[in-house]
Amino acid sequence: MQWLTRSGWIGNSLTLIAGALITLTLAPFDLWPLTFVACIVLYLGLSKLKPRQAAVRGWWFGLGMFASGTSWVYVSIHDYGAAPVPLAALLTVLFVAGLALFLALLGWLWARFFRQNSASISDAFAFAALWVGIEAFRGWFLTGFPWLYIGYSQLDGPLAGLAPLGGVWLISFALALTSALLVSLYQSKNLWHRLGTSALLIAIWCLGLGLQEQAWTQPSGEPLSVTAIQGNIEQNLKWDPAQIEAQLLLYQSLTLNAAPSDLIIWPETAVPILKDQAQGYLNSMDRIISRQDSALITGLPLRQNDEKGDLRYYNAMTTLGDSNGEYRKQKLVPFGEYVPLQDMLRGLIAFFDLPMSDFARGPSQQAPLSAKGYKIAPYICYEVVYPEFATELAAQSDILLTISNDTWFGTSIGPMQHLQMAQMRALEAGRWMIRATNNGVSALIDPKGKITATVPQFQQAVLRGSVVPMQGLTPYLQWQSWPLVLLCFLCLIPAVLQRKLQPV
Repeated sequence: MQWLTRSGWIGNSLTLIAGALITLTLAPFDLWPLTFVACIVLYLGLSKLKPRQAAVRGWWFGLGMFASGTSWVYVSIHDYGAAPVPLAALLTVLFVAGLALFLALLGWLWARFFRQNSASISDAFAFAALWVGIEAFRGWFLTGFPWLYIGYSQLDGPLAGLAPLGGVWLISFALALTSALLVSLYQSKNLWHRLGTSALLIAIWCLGLGLQEQAWTQPSGEPLSVTAIQGNIEQNLKWDPAQIEAQLLLYQSLTLNAAPSDLIIWPETAVPILKDQAQGYLNSMDRIISRQDSALITGLPLRQNDEKGDLRYYNAMTTLGDSNGEYRKQKLVPFGEYVPLQDMLRGLIAFFDLPMSDFARGPSQQAPLSAKGYKIAPYICYEVVYPEFATELAAQSDILLTISNDTWFGTSIGPMQHLQMAQMRALEAGRWMIRATNNGVSALIDPKGKITATVPQFQQAVLRGSVVPMQGLTPYLQWQSWPLVLLCFLCLIPAVLQRKLQPV
């Protein structure tokens, strides 16, 4: 215990290992009880350090978490970005080390402004509030990287019932609070304090369990049959001009050979040419789909003039058959879909010149798509990992839809993490989610976040199943994170007012 609470390489090493445990709590491992081990180690490790030492300790925790949980970045940079091994390794290390700074910030803020007594209940609430604040900040700063939130670990855990109430961040709050309260329970010698802490822990977990069977939304129509096409196109062939016709014929053939259904979904950029260049092909598919009385939604790139009249390129969805609407992606992947500081970086290495890496951001306040008389909330790839962003369209829709091309992840754990986040969006919204991807994991997800149908990863396949349009708003869709923001504010402000600031 003393090694953990003191500065030095032993405490930092233990904290590094604890950070790596966060990855094991998430998909595909789902060992969620390890969340408490990880958070307790960090909480204790920050309990006696000065602010600068606490920043270092937090950084080591973040390094373990992101090095283990986002190692798939190397695959994207090396295998598909054509960067040599040393450069890919260097860029991955810089990426991971940079993300770890968010946990360094948590450590510094905790030791500088909020920490009083690790055995107190007020400290437990303040720590949980700060943890959620850092998660939310990480999901916003520089377009955000909302990955590895600890709340995702409870998708199949006892606290899943909190998701429709306050989203994944409310679950993160409950997990961080539980961890800190367990430390308080262990360290306190006061009987009444222990009884109060135990009662609070029981109340939190009973609330999560009790809400799991709560139905926040209701069906608004009959089930709709769904066909999702998983083409399994290799990434190095996807944008090859010589392969475009074969890809178009593949999706057409897989669709026509499948039994007719109400909704047909093709994945992100399934049509690998600009919409105006593919108009003849799309018109032909539209006639076929219309004769079947079906609706088809596909991903494709398009070019349009923006508000200033400049021609811009977008990653988009379009509709055919008994459907209408168009959606342009708003949350773009850095370096994959746009290059920050591109005037400086373009041409330096192949990774900064990936195909289709000059997309523009779609306008905000876009309407949902419409298919078979129902509103569908569209999310393209990365967009589904943003909790607050996803609520805006979900609240206006009957069904959720995300299309993606997870080929960039290779055979890493990235696709499973991505799927888990899509499942959480369905649970938060109380709506069915359709997930169509190029090479997996394609799935149908029910309003409880459970997968009802899927097909094998890395195979050409046709996913068949049904979804039910839903109506009504969960508390999270109605209020978003504002109640949690108020709760965190109330947890942090007293800690600031009561604590004498320690000298830096």
